[in-house]
Amino acid sequence: MSIIGWIILGLLAGAIAKVLLPGRDPGGLVGTTVIGIIGAFIGGWISSHFLDRPISNDFYDTTTWISAIGGSLVLLIIYRLLFGNSRERH
Repeated sequence: MSIIGWIILGLLAGAIAKVLLPGRDPGGLVGTTVIGIIGAFIGGWISSHFLDRPISNDFYDTTTWISAIGGSLVLLIIYRLLFGNSRERH
């Protein structure tokens, strides 16, 4: 899959992660989108290096999608833990 394919997959994985983990994010829509793209790359890298699952060249590979969504979810959780809800008023 090309870099453009991974970016599109990351955008979709970020949207799916946002649906699975609702709530306000510190970065808003742009932050969630960037987290989705980075999470897809991280999920694919972890899947290929540590889980011994090679990255498929097919855009519709289920394992690639699961690893991209999983990477996005983990990164979104870490981002929320580190930066909290910036829209809260104290």
